[in-house]
Amino acid sequence: MTVSAQETLTFPASRASAGLAWLCRVWRELAANPLTLAGIMVIVGLLVMAVAAPGMTSYDPLAQDLSQRLLPPSTAHWCGTDELGRDIFARIVYGARITLRIVLLVLAVVAPAGLLVGCAAGYLGGWVDAVLMRITDIFLAFPKLILALALVAALGPGLDNAVIAIALTAWPPFARIVRARTVSLREAEFVQAARLMGAGRARIIVAHIVPLCLPPLVVRMTLEMSGIILTAAGLGFLGLGAQPPLPEWGTMISTGRAFLLDQWWVATMPGIAIFVVSLGFNLFGDGLRDVLDPKTETRV
Repeated sequence: MTVSAQETLTFPASRASAGLAWLCRVWRELAANPLTLAGIMVIVGLLVMAVAAPGMTSYDPLAQDLSQRLLPPSTAHWCGTDELGRDIFARIVYGARITLRIVLLVLAVVAPAGLLVGCAAGYLGGWVDAVLMRITDIFLAFPKLILALALVAALGPGLDNAVIAIALTAWPPFARIVRARTVSLREAEFVQAARLMGAGRARIIVAHIVPLCLPPLVVRMTLEMSGIILTAAGLGFLGLGAQPPLPEWGTMISTGRAFLLDQWWVATMPGIAIFVVSLGFNLFGDGLRDVLDPKTETRV
């Protein structure tokens, strides 16, 4: 039986071309969703602000000018000035660097930790699964912000300690998702075949289980970013996160709440930044979940 030319074109020439075709398909499906595209634009805007902050504003986010204090939004100061005469737009733009740093540092810790715990618990099972999942349940029993507050109170206020506290509270959902995926793959035929060929547990987990756990893990990472931002802003609002004069958005809201009734822009502008960025990550995460979810993924 011969294969037509059209059918032949559907077979990738190499693994690299297959991966590129998959990435192109994912991008087409993401771009076809207007809400997902809006989320991507917000994330790109956050990255641009973090990288090109000096080129987006001529004001120093830390420079004080009491003669310019509490000015309303205008062409000179797009978002107004705060109680010390600092340009709020400049502080929001430079604050994107702090927000992005917190998100990336936390994810760099919680994603590998959740992957390790989830794969070990799901594949090994038995007492290993019981011990690791009970530890996970203990962390899940407490609200993230409350547990983060307790950890920061013990470690002391500061940006680095806030990152550690958020990371210690954010890994359990990753472990749960990876474990569920690993349990469903543990008795799959390709895993049994690898086991019969003499592959050890470590090789099976690294070469066969981990790659198939990455799509739901990536989706969870995008959805978790908004929670990390909100937790970091909450710690900053309570004075336990980034310390003044750093332009962290939660700290800006905390200092601006005293002027909320008369000079509303001091606290409102950084609040809008938190809302827009959190919404952008949620929209992107929802769209990515629809594309990468194997239950909804379309097959050609």
